[in-house]
Amino acid sequence: MTAAELPDELANRVTWKIPNALALVGSRSGDERNAMTTSWITQLSMEPVIIGIGVENTAVTHRLITDGGCFTVNLWDAENTRPFVKFSKPAAYEAVAEGTSTGTLNGWSVYEAATGAPVFVDAAAWMDCEVRHSVNLGTHTLFMGELVAAGINDDEVRLASMSDTRMKYGGVKRH
Repeated sequence: MTAAELPDELANRVTWKIPNALALVGSRSGDERNAMTTSWITQLSMEPVIIGIGVENTAVTHRLITDGGCFTVNLWDAENTRPFVKFSKPAAYEAVAEGTSTGTLNGWSVYEAATGAPVFVDAAAWMDCEVRHSVNLGTHTLFMGELVAAGINDDEVRLASMSDTRMKYGGVKRH
């Protein structure tokens, strides 16, 4: 079987079986902030520590990471997957008070990481990354960010993965 003969349904079913972490990626450029649900996350290097994320080229987050040069990866408790549904579309940011570095995205409390990208207060763990490289791979861009700050808010929880939800992402583009 060649790639041209591979049925879309089989490509989707098999790629959906890849074990993927589930997280919220925070992004910022200027005063605009966003977060999006993602499952395409991996560590790419140890020295320096480089985290890779795949982001659809048409997404608001893609534009903000490209323009702002940074992103956060916010990992969640597997028992709390509600936020992932709220961030499948562009987020609305609301500042807590003028001139502060705290606010909310879709009602979830955030603060600025060292890079200025949003970190979620309720995340079990988070990583703050400065973009070092990006590669357009077709429908998505692989952003490679150097880890510049991180934190763990709850070291005891099992972190969320795609299999904790009914969400499916991967395979071939649905037409």
